[in-house]
Amino acid sequence: MCAGVPTLKTSHDFRRIAQTGQKWVTPAFIMQLSKNDSTGFRLGLTVSRKVGNAVVRNRAKRRLRETVRLHLKQQSLDGLEIVLIGRTAAADIDFIKLQKDFRWALKSLGALPAESVS
Repeated sequence: MCAGVPTLKTSHDFRRIAQTGQKWVTPAFIMQLSKNDSTGFRLGLTVSRKVGNAVVRNRAKRRLRETVRLHLKQQSLDGLEIVLIGRTAAADIDFIKLQKDFRWALKSLGALPAESVS
């Protein structure tokens, strides 16, 4: 993925987080979050072929990846493993709205303090 964002690579990790983690749904993505203090932050990203052709899927992944990267510049997410499942709106939704949805999902799952969401 990105040079600065450690990634989840194995299907075992994706399944483990899906089974044991918390889930939050937004119009642009589904966030699955697992708190794991033994590791730093890791991100898993997937977009189904149902979302669109390769161009649309890659656009959605780039936008989601950039949202995470920008958030990491502002606030550390150490001890969290996040899987983002891109939905159709991820490729077209306003980028500011995408960032707000990401922060709102983190807050709703208890990963951020309530006052950090704007």
